[in-house]
Amino acid sequence: MDLKAEFTARENRRRRAGRRVFLGVAAGIAAAAAIAVPLVTGTESPAYAVSKNDDGTISVQVNEFKDADKLEQDLKKMGVTADVTYLKLKKTCAMDRGTLVGGTPKTIQEWGDSIHHKVVDVNGEKVEIQPQYIGKGQTLVMEIAESGRVPEGPRALLRFRGLLVEGQVKPCTVIDAHYEVDGKPVTTPPSAS
Repeated sequence: MDLKAEFTARENRRRRAGRRVFLGVAAGIAAAAAIAVPLVTGTESPAYAVSKNDDGTISVQVNEFKDADKLEQDLKKMGVTADVTYLKLKKTCAMDRGTLVGGTPKTIQEWGDSIHHKVVDVNGEKVEIQPQYIGKGQTLVMEIAESGRVPEGPRALLRFRGLLVEGQVKPCTVIDAHYEVDGKPVTTPPSAS
């Protein structure tokens, strides 16, 4: 019984430490959100769709991981300088992309109040960009990564991170990502044919 109690106590300490690390990492990487998108299976649909809304926001829906350069050009035509990076499952960009506008949020509360949180919002299947928060010489960095599959249908989950960078944006240094979606480990999405 004593041995069982010791193992239980160790496991509880490990879990608490893991939660603290996760919260620190979540604040450090600038909160990421999950987007559910339809899986493209050999259809002729476009890789993405961009539209300007009546309220001045810009909606982006990603259907396939291709044409990032063209998406950047289309956003530029709408007045948004963007750097779009597509990543594989369990990969992310290192947080050295440039000088973050307003500094790096250090807590989840600071993240929620930051300009990074205000400039983009994940809305179901789309990313909503608020161009009024993007100043001259600033770039919206959008990192979109595979992160699993929605169990109840033919949809894939994408992990989205949006950052507002002052001045030049450095290229993405791809690193391993350690994250979960809704508290569950990610699963590999099926291959599109």
